[in-house]
Amino acid sequence: MASTFHGLTFDAYDAHAVAAFWAAALGRDVAPGGSAARAEILPDDSAPRLVFTQVAAGGSVRNALHLDLVTDDLERESERLVRLGARRVGAVGGTARWVSLTDPEGNPFDLLPAPRRAAGLAVAA
Repeated sequence: MASTFHGLTFDAYDAHAVAAFWAAALGRDVAPGGSAARAEILPDDSAPRLVFTQVAAGGSVRNALHLDLVTDDLERESERLVRLGARRVGAVGGTARWVSLTDPEGNPFDLLPAPRRAAGLAVAA
């Protein structure tokens, strides 16, 4: 028997607020019934189920997991995410480019340019 991937769970101080940020960032909705203790973004064709569960404020144990997002317009999308509440914490230029951000609670994530397609093959931007 093998395990099957079901989704990702994140620690949060206010689960609903962090879920609302990620739902807006990803163009999805927070599932009905979310609260500060637990909130969920249901899976869709492009992304898995995301669950946010409350941990005690100031707790020393938090998940070290982060999301990588892709976009066709790195600068415009990073600006949109900042308007939603993200904070830009760094960027890497050159051939391997990305922008490092944090969500409203300081959880890190990276924004990368979408791969370009050439003759049906994905090519790094």
